[in-house]
Amino acid sequence: MNKTASTFLSESEIKAADLGHRKTINFNIGKYNAAVKNGKLQFADLPTARERAKNVKWKAIEHLDKHLEDFEMNFIKRGGKVIWAETAEQAREEILAICKAKNCKTVVKSKSMATEEIHLNDFLHEHNIESVETDLGEYIQQLDDEPPYHIVTPAMHKSKEEVAQLFHEKLGSSPTLTPEELTLVARDKLRQKYLDAEVGITGANFIIADIGGIAVTENEGNARLSTSFPKTHIALIGIEKVLPSINDLALFWPLLATYGTGQQITSYNTILSGPRQEGETDGPEEMYVIFLDNGRTNILKDVEARESLYCIRCGSCLNACPVYKNIGGHTYKTTYSGPIGAVITPHLQGIEKYMHLSFASSLCGNCTEVCPVRINLHELLLHNRHKAVEEHHTTGAEKMGWFGWKQACLSRRMMNLVGGKTKNLVIGKLFGKAWGDDERGLPIFAPKSFNQLWKERKK
Repeated sequence: MNKTASTFLSESEIKAADLGHRKTINFNIGKYNAAVKNGKLQFADLPTARERAKNVKWKAIEHLDKHLEDFEMNFIKRGGKVIWAETAEQAREEILAICKAKNCKTVVKSKSMATEEIHLNDFLHEHNIESVETDLGEYIQQLDDEPPYHIVTPAMHKSKEEVAQLFHEKLGSSPTLTPEELTLVARDKLRQKYLDAEVGITGANFIIADIGGIAVTENEGNARLSTSFPKTHIALIGIEKVLPSINDLALFWPLLATYGTGQQITSYNTILSGPRQEGETDGPEEMYVIFLDNGRTNILKDVEARESLYCIRCGSCLNACPVYKNIGGHTYKTTYSGPIGAVITPHLQGIEKYMHLSFASSLCGNCTEVCPVRINLHELLLHNRHKAVEEHHTTGAEKMGWFGWKQACLSRRMMNLVGGKTKNLVIGKLFGKAWGDDERGLPIFAPKSFNQLWKERKK
């Protein structure tokens, strides 16, 4: 077992026993579930909407090269600049080069998991550039020197009392402030940053190929400020975010709002298609789009795993997953946690290092059930498991053990060779440490199997 997997298992065991963490998460996810139930009422035929969304993403990914080229052509026509980055290192260096050219001292960031993926904040800090998260959840996490806990709600694991205490320690505010008052404190601290920043960096929820634009959806308006006040706007976007047409937003914006936060539509929905044009009163003087691969073409070439690129980052599979709700987002030690993270991370960062995530699942299928674009997540987890075995990332002892288990389970005669006492002894030896601790009891075999009892009865 590699160090990453060993750390995951040990930290999972600790977090799963943390009742305070579980209480906070269950409370926040409970509010989410109630909101989503109401949000779904806007759809006259939700199954059909989800099926159509999946078909749109299928077409987009199957013709990804064409759509990205169409975007580039249309975006350049309006004065934008496109940069292609194969790796995280290339993306960081391109952003640094732009910042240096602008004599940048301060960057404001909003709506970008991709920048978390390439660890941009730490990189810019190393080059004496201040990088400020402006989304409230991300800002809270940055103050606490923690990565995001959740794709949509980065500080989901913190109670309002914990946030108030954090603001008291870091910003000098009263530890008894209400959530509304804490928001005003953050607003006061951040407003000047927008005016000071030379560069604004965002991600994008969607790439719109036919108009050469990016779509950003948010609830706080920070992305609008980050793209309007600084003279330079950089959008770092994963290549899979493409939609063929602006008309597709009529379907995807409501789906993302409903499954992401339970809203009918998100508060701020913006389409950006280049720098400020002649006659326009706001917007950046320059706009760059950096397309990030960073392992996504590894998923693209895997015909079965390719479906995971349909993901619109709503976070609904995290909220539905019993494993995520018990071990939390930080335990995964990845940018993307939960079921979708367990599916894509082994392809993005190496199956030999992260294959354990695909095994950390109950395979209940709830993630597939709640996905707005109907990604078969639990089947993709099985695909990753199969891939790990086929590529010899499991030990010989494990293979022999499961081979023996399979042979025994396929043979009723072998299963009946020993009684319940022996079976209990073997199970205790094999799984006692992994499962049979003080909190979980091992199954107890009866002295005789049902098959044996049936045969005796028939005599």
